[in-house]
Parts: sequence; C-alpha cells; structure tokens
Amino acid sequence: MTTPQSFKTTVDVRSIAPRERHPLIFGSFDRLAAGEALLLVNDHDPKPLYYQFQAESKGQFTWDYLESGPEVWQVKIGKPAIGAATSGACGCAH
Repeated sequence: MTTPQSFKTTVDVRSIAPRERHPLIFGSFDRLAAGEALLLVNDHDPKPLYYQFQAESKGQFTWDYLESGPEVWQVKIGKPAIGAATSGACGCAH
C-alpha cells in the first residue's frame, strides 16, 4: 500500500480526448520545478507515455506506479532535484 501524497499538479486524463493527452501531460511536466512531481490519473496503463518520456527526456524524469488498474492507473512522474542523478539533463531552465 502506498502512503498518501500531496501533489501540486494532478493530471486526470480519463475524460480528455486521446490525441490531447500526451501534449497535456508533457506541458504539465515541463512546468514542474526540479524536485516536484505530478500525479497522472489514467484509465489504462500509460506504458506508451513512459516510452515517449524515455525517448524525449531520458534521465530527466522519475516514474513510479502508485496504482496499477484494473480500472484506474496512477503514476507519479517527477523531475529529479538539481544535483540528483540526472544523466542527460541539460541543466537549462525551461
């Protein structure tokens, strides 16, 4: 069982059109400060999104399943704190 956490940003995409989900999630992620995380709530395993993060932001994000279906998936997607192991991070402000 996962300890309840408070998230500044929760992105619940269950009622969002599929083509709009990834841009919304990446936009929300881009607005996070180092050390912050968002909570993604989805109606299916967001594995394709994980692969997209791997391709576009390798080493610059964390991914932790908090709930894994069968009806709801919750994933904590974080930006590592500055100084944390972030291989591939550009270190520039976005």
